[in-house]
Amino acid sequence: MDSFEINKIIAAILLIALIVIGIGKISDMAFYVNKPEKSAYKVETLENKTSSIANPEKVIEKIDINALLALGDVAHGEKVFKKCAACHLVNKGAENKIGPALYGVLGKKVASKDDYKYSKAMSSYDKTWTFEEMNGYLRKPQKHIKGTKMAFAGLRKDKDRASVILYLNKNSDKPLPLP
Repeated sequence: MDSFEINKIIAAILLIALIVIGIGKISDMAFYVNKPEKSAYKVETLENKTSSIANPEKVIEKIDINALLALGDVAHGEKVFKKCAACHLVNKGAENKIGPALYGVLGKKVASKDDYKYSKAMSSYDKTWTFEEMNGYLRKPQKHIKGTKMAFAGLRKDKDRASVILYLNKNSDKPLPLP
């Protein structure tokens, strides 16, 4: 095969590509679809309903922590914690990574590790890591403590959150007594 034939093959491929792109552009102009700005059908969700309440901050969801923790188990928590392991370590004496080491975190004041630089939001959050606090934080960290630098979206499944809480509680010199 000589170079002239190779040039013809390459030219044919380029011509086909240009024709396909051209047909796509022409069909976009011929069949323009005017999309509405507002959706014609609105799906009501729990978030839509709570956002229409006058003071959504005052809506406090009471959770039965006993029932929640009954869903979890430590072995499952260890598996789910692998999502957290990119930023946190949980073994005794572990160093901080992107996030603080979490050994013995339950029962301690939020943002209490001296050798870690917390966000202003975490530093000013004057609470203790209880089972309930950890559950709220693990569900949606950004919503629970506005301004936290933790970028994790959260754990939606109750069993996953309960299992991680039990796993964190186990990794402590003084685990909190289960309620």
